[in-house]
Amino acid sequence: MQASHCLSLSLSSHHNFTWTQHHHSLQPPQLRRLKPLAAVAAPAQPLKHQTKTHSMPQEKIEIFKSLENWATQEVLPLLKPVDKCWQPQNFLPDPALPFDEFTDQVRALRDRTAELPDEYFVVLVGDMITEDALPTYQTMINTLDGVKDETGASNNPWALWTRSWTAEENRHGDLLRSFLYLSGRVDMLMIEKTVQYLIGAGMDPGTENNPYLGYVYTSFQERATFVSHGNTARLAKEGGDPILARICGTIASDEKRHENAYARIVEKLLEVDPTGAMVAIADMMHKKITMPAHLMYDGQDPQLFQHFSAVAQRLGVYTADDYADILEFLIGRWRLEKLEGMTGEGRRAQDFVCGLAPRIRKLQERADERAKKMKPQSAKFSWIFNREVPL
Repeated sequence: MQASHCLSLSLSSHHNFTWTQHHHSLQPPQLRRLKPLAAVAAPAQPLKHQTKTHSMPQEKIEIFKSLENWATQEVLPLLKPVDKCWQPQNFLPDPALPFDEFTDQVRALRDRTAELPDEYFVVLVGDMITEDALPTYQTMINTLDGVKDETGASNNPWALWTRSWTAEENRHGDLLRSFLYLSGRVDMLMIEKTVQYLIGAGMDPGTENNPYLGYVYTSFQERATFVSHGNTARLAKEGGDPILARICGTIASDEKRHENAYARIVEKLLEVDPTGAMVAIADMMHKKITMPAHLMYDGQDPQLFQHFSAVAQRLGVYTADDYADILEFLIGRWRLEKLEGMTGEGRRAQDFVCGLAPRIRKLQERADERAKKMKPQSAKFSWIFNREVPL
């Protein structure tokens, strides 16, 4: 999803943009510092915004009930049958081979990854950890009123989609985890600890048990994950590992298909309830779309998420410009500038959303100018044996 990998933007004193842990407006960096989490699997620190729950009026639930046949016809076909899906083993050394042949394949994998820089592995590990926290993301979608899986095995099309989407996404973390394990380039113990902390911490994207907000969030998230994995594919190819490039590109293609499903749902909501859907889009953009892994922690670095995100920004894996590009893409796909039939509240939301991308780009330009005057900074990452990389 990023499940995968999506970041929200705020100004940083040291590196263009950094990614916020909460949903406040742009703030100076001293207000964004994370409090250290306990060095045990304790509950995450609360986010610094007022959490709202069950914000969708009861009558709106009827809209989702009325769309069940539509979802069956227009959303479920975007899933792939298991027999037609790739599986992680399609890309990895085959353990069923004789020992010498298997170890030859592992050696070839290690030879291909030997020249990739440490900072590349930082972003690849961050992407993998985000994908591996999938239990949290399915749980989050199953909190949404009107579309949740009421029994755990419901035949409701919304529930069928969520379970099958989860099953497709589950392959992403499995594949990246196995690849990283075989590469020998990363500290798997620290990665595994980070995954455990993250699943225990959960997430709060500000969706308020409201599927209007939830599906806006996932539309943006899946697009961002498509962009991020696409960029890690490009960097792997440039770094001399075509198989890793194919792995990341294949994951990106899944994310693109999932983005299409979620964006199609929002399109339908804009058709049947233009004001409600437009206000929901504006609400999520006011909060900013945060990465699902915003509570990432490894037991050592209380600012791990910000540091990881700064490396992703510097490498061009996911940047402030990408955030603005995604917003502009969705505005175009959903034809928001031409949307009609709304109340005054809906038109105000429309004006805000349609004018937001240029503002983000201006903030980026100002941050670039400030960054030029700052001393370079770096951080150590436990995922790569505490080696230091520039931010």
